[in-house]
Amino acid sequence: MTDPKIPSPARVTMMDVAARAGVSQSTVSFVLNGMEDMRIGAETRQRVLDAVTDLGYRPRGAGRPPSALRKRVIGMMLDEIATSPFAAISIDGAQEEARKHDALLEIVMTGGDPEYEVAALRKWAADGVDGVIYGSILTRRAMPPDILGRHRSVLLNCYDEAGRYASVVPAERRGGEAATKALLAQGHRKIAFISGEAWMDASGQRKEGFERAMRDAGVPIDPAMVLEGNFLPSGGRSATLELLQSGPRPDAIFCANDLMAVGCYEALKELGERPGETIAVMGYDDQEIAQHLSPALSTVLLPHREMGLWAISALLNETTHPSIQERMECPLVLRASHFRKQS
Repeated sequence: MTDPKIPSPARVTMMDVAARAGVSQSTVSFVLNGMEDMRIGAETRQRVLDAVTDLGYRPRGAGRPPSALRKRVIGMMLDEIATSPFAAISIDGAQEEARKHDALLEIVMTGGDPEYEVAALRKWAADGVDGVIYGSILTRRAMPPDILGRHRSVLLNCYDEAGRYASVVPAERRGGEAATKALLAQGHRKIAFISGEAWMDASGQRKEGFERAMRDAGVPIDPAMVLEGNFLPSGGRSATLELLQSGPRPDAIFCANDLMAVGCYEALKELGERPGETIAVMGYDDQEIAQHLSPALSTVLLPHREMGLWAISALLNETTHPSIQERMECPLVLRASHFRKQS
């Protein structure tokens, strides 16, 4: 019988191996890349190798013939990398797909500086790169510099209103709708929603998905149970305290990202509540912390790795139409926090 805690081999990631071995992803990477100069003990190395075997993990690029000379180079431009874990996940997906096509991925972080963007794009034009991925850490409308049009280009986690470039973004509304339907399916009807900051595309779209699911189920939305947060634990905590101390008591709280769910858990416990028992909680993003909360947080996966894969495939596919906008599915990750406690 298959262990439900073990993902299928096709979906096993380095994060899964790290969790199984009880080490960081960096440790897994160093072990798998044979970096003997790192001071990693023999017992730890063996735990990592055992986890790889148990889970059937196949390192990126396994089975790929070595090549010292690469014929193609793809530029990947991101406004930020260090401020979010999602940039690294997108890079990982893009790198994996580029390797399959025997291509190099050249990455630059611009800080959103238009002059820096232009300089990098001019350099890539002179180098004759085969394409450029123009990416954003926040899902948003972008205004790339005109020089991007000299390249075969796709937009990652952003879009241009004119539809000049192919783009890929998360299907945020459908993700918010699916999360809300999962709560409704458990019998929850008094569902509170804590949004992110109103100016963010993701915040508004996740809220729209929540509202659509509630409308379709014929469940009225109490305006007092819809609060604005800030996508940080502090916002989740303060909104949850406000909900329970001054408003109607919710059956469930849908936090528009996992970090606010962390703050929601904190507030519930301060008030003597038990997350996932007395009040259900749903998150969004599937950040690594979600699986380590108690109870483990039910959430929605942001498909940044799949978006990185798509961006490379679209660049190298000569038939990709420039104006296509791919909305990538955001699958549910159901753990323990959204269930209705049986009486």
